[in-house]
Amino acid sequence: MKETRKDIVSFWKQLEQTIDQLLGSRAEDRFEADTLLKDYRDQLQKIDRNLTFHFERDDESEGPVEMIFGCDGFPESIANVLSLIGAAPDVQGIHFKAFNHRYDPVPTHVHVGDELCELRDFWFSLREVRGRLHLEIYMQDAPKVLDMDPRVEAVMIFLDALIGEYELMTRIWALDWFELPVAPEDYGFIPLGRLREVFDEIKGESVPVGITLH
Repeated sequence: MKETRKDIVSFWKQLEQTIDQLLGSRAEDRFEADTLLKDYRDQLQKIDRNLTFHFERDDESEGPVEMIFGCDGFPESIANVLSLIGAAPDVQGIHFKAFNHRYDPVPTHVHVGDELCELRDFWFSLREVRGRLHLEIYMQDAPKVLDMDPRVEAVMIFLDALIGEYELMTRIWALDWFELPVAPEDYGFIPLGRLREVFDEIKGESVPVGITLH
């Protein structure tokens, strides 16, 4: 624990010393400071190998850049994300956040590499089993190897937008992927865009237990 606190202090010290360089490298929607970003990732790995970060900014509001930290879906690393954000300094021009929050409005499509993935192409079933929420995702040509299909990453982006990364990790016990039948409504499946309303109705019946990917 003492080493973790020391690594957190070192991370924020490095960021404070280099943040002007990072912000000054911004070109359109990305930062052109690969070496610096790699240094940040390396420092985060010393704290917890599951920690991640990315940047967002609402160009319409011209507000500060948001640096959002997560833990790649590993509930055991939530505490380290919260400890990291709890020690964050006040830095002009950038705001630090823990986890991807819900989006309003929810995006109707996302690009993952060269793949355009539309929200309407995915369906779901959400069940409470002995106090645990089981989420099933249905899609055409469901992949046998999840890491090889960009649509899986797209669905995870949609899930973050719909229910938020934190509740996805702490309320969904299991997440499974299945082939979409010809008439999904006949099986009681629901378009993924309605997940938020269904989830909010039943999440109080579940215990926060984490997530298992199958």
